[in-house]
This record gives sequence, C-alpha cells and structure tokens, in this order.
Amino acid sequence: MPTRSRTLRGRSSATTRALPGGARRSSALLLAPGEVLTSVDTGRRYRVGRFVGEGGFGQVYAARVEGAAGALPGEVCVKVSRRVESWVREAYFGQLLEGHRRAIQVYDRFPLWRDEGEVYYCLVLEFASHGDLSSHLARAGRPWTETRVRREIAGVLEVLGKLHRGQLLHRDLTPMNVFVCEGPTLKLGDFGIVRQQSDHRGITARTMNALTAPSDIIDGRVPKWQARDDVPGGPAAGDARARRRGSRIQPAGVRTLDCSDHLKEIIYRCIGERRKRYDSANELIDALRRPPATLAVGRVRTLKGVHLAFTGVLMRPRAEAAKAAARAGAVVHGGPSSLTSVIVRGAPNSRQAAGNDGGLKLMEIKRLREKGHAVIVLDERRFWQLVARR
Repeated sequence: MPTRSRTLRGRSSATTRALPGGARRSSALLLAPGEVLTSVDTGRRYRVGRFVGEGGFGQVYAARVEGAAGALPGEVCVKVSRRVESWVREAYFGQLLEGHRRAIQVYDRFPLWRDEGEVYYCLVLEFASHGDLSSHLARAGRPWTETRVRREIAGVLEVLGKLHRGQLLHRDLTPMNVFVCEGPTLKLGDFGIVRQQSDHRGITARTMNALTAPSDIIDGRVPKWQARDDVPGGPAAGDARARRRGSRIQPAGVRTLDCSDHLKEIIYRCIGERRKRYDSANELIDALRRPPATLAVGRVRTLKGVHLAFTGVLMRPRAEAAKAAARAGAVVHGGPSSLTSVIVRGAPNSRQAAGNDGGLKLMEIKRLREKGHAVIVLDERRFWQLVARR
C-alpha cells in the first residue's frame, strides 16, 4: 500500500497507514472512476474503479482488466503517482519478487500521458481482497490462533529473507504493509523505501517507519540501519495477538501479551537490546518454526574454576550466594556472557519478561547456546550443597 513521509525529531520518516473502505483523500483524484487506462508496455487495458486511498507514492484505485485477462485476475489494483523515483523502485522490486508466493505481485508498469502534458506513473498490482493486516484484524471477530500467526508471519519473513540475501533492507515491515489475500494468506507489499547496502554494516538511518523502527534508531543512538533492525517488524505477530493498532510494543509490556511464553521470548528478543536481536529474517523464521528450547537442570561436581552467574529469586541473599561461590573457587559474574559456564537458577520472578523460562538472563543463556556456548543450568539446592563441601 502507499506510504507517506513526515519528519520525526529532525529526521525523515516514512510511515504507512491502513486504507479501509471509504478512505478519505487529501488531494484531487488523479484518475476518474470509469476511465480506461492502456499500458504502453503490455497493451492491456484497465478500467478504473473506486478510490482506495493515498500516501507518499500517490493514489490507489481498484480496477478491472478489460478484455482477455490472460494469466491476470479480473480484479487488480492500480497505483498512480507523479513521482518517477518511487515508481522505478517499486517496479524493480516487482520484477525481483515476481512469482514469490508471499509478495504482492506487480503485473504491469507504464507511464500515462495526460492531455495537459503531465506524466503519471502507474503500477498494476495484485488486489488484496481483505485489505491490510491491521484493518483486517480490526474487523475480525476474534484473533488468529498462535499456530496460524507463526505460520503466516514466518511466510511473510521469507520475502524479507530474500531481500537480505541480496544486501537489501526493507525498513518498513508493519501490519499496514502486510496484506491479506484469499485463503486468507498474508503477503508483503510496499517496497518504496527499500535500499541496498554495500556491506553488512548497513545504511545511514534517515527514512524509517516510526511505528516499528527500533527505539535506539529513532533516538539517534544508532547511526546505521542493519538487517537486525528490519526483523523487529516481526513483532507484527505480537501486534496481531494483542490487537494493538497504532501503538508500539515496548519490552516492559511483552509479558502482558496474549500468547505463549515462547512467542513472548521471540518478540522480546526482536525489540530488546540490539546486539541480542536476530541477525536476519532467516534466524527469526527458524525461531518461529521450531519448538522452544528447554532449560533442563544439569550437574557439576565442583564449582572450582567455573564462571558462574545467578538468576531468579534465591533462598538466601544474592550477596551471600556470591561470597559462597567465590570461596568455592568460582568466578562470579553479574550476568551471563560468552565466558559463563554455569548459571544458578532460583525461583522465577513473577515480573519476568516472558514467563517462567523467559527472564532476561535465561533468554540470554538460550541465545548463547544457539551460538554454540555450553552453559549448565544448576539447581539452587545443588549449588548450596557444592559450596558447603570442604
């Protein structure tokens, strides 16, 4: 769907809005209902229907293919703009993603000359019969099941994964740019602010969507947008479950979402500390499709020489436990790191970020294990037995 730009804290920011039925327009219609457009590229003819909405690209109309449609569906969507740059960019990505089952298809692209000498630039797109995801959820009688959410969001992320493999950054993955087609099936559209990076260091963060862009980029603390900054759009899954339209999901609010603890962990990691986010869309897809990691209790014979951290509510004060561990020969850390070999687990804190197994330190242990670091989870009772030995 179309995008519009506005300034956010001195920066250029692109945002996308839903275009429900009866959408209002802020400028004169570029096309007239009933008008027939002829593509100079394919020769196809399209009869313009109702106005759907507008944004930074231009205006959007429903349309029908006149005459033999061939492989095209009878109903399509026409985007028309006076801006050639956005038209060229979206036309290019339409060709790049041609045939992708999770991308809105671009069927035709052509300039349109008007009698007054002005040139409009047109795209003919796949028509999303149920609108964008945000509007569809607002109309739905009940939220989707988590299984369905995981499957559909992982499918949409396949498009993002293809872009990332080509060193491309989408920067605008929101529920308003995800469209609900027949099935219903989710598909990604709107590639108006996609940019290519010359290497994995990213591109200067200027244009972005304020709804889903990471807070550290919005605040200017991070100068470059990277693939790991694209994947916070994945919490569109959490947005879908929580039915929150127009608001940002904050880390502190993840534990209140109506979903499993495992999905809460995924969402928290997406929007939490930047260095711990998923590095690519493919990593996030794997997390959505695989079962949650287990935190089975392990065993050690001695604490001498181990690098140890504590988590949860301990039976005795944390300072007392740290001193006891040091006397037993352990090196005590404030939190887990790549050096950590043992984590002593106490009782869960009721305010943990993502459920009983979703405390910040426990999530970090799982992340470290994914990277190949062996970390043993030690029961607190066993810990006190070990430090009591002489």
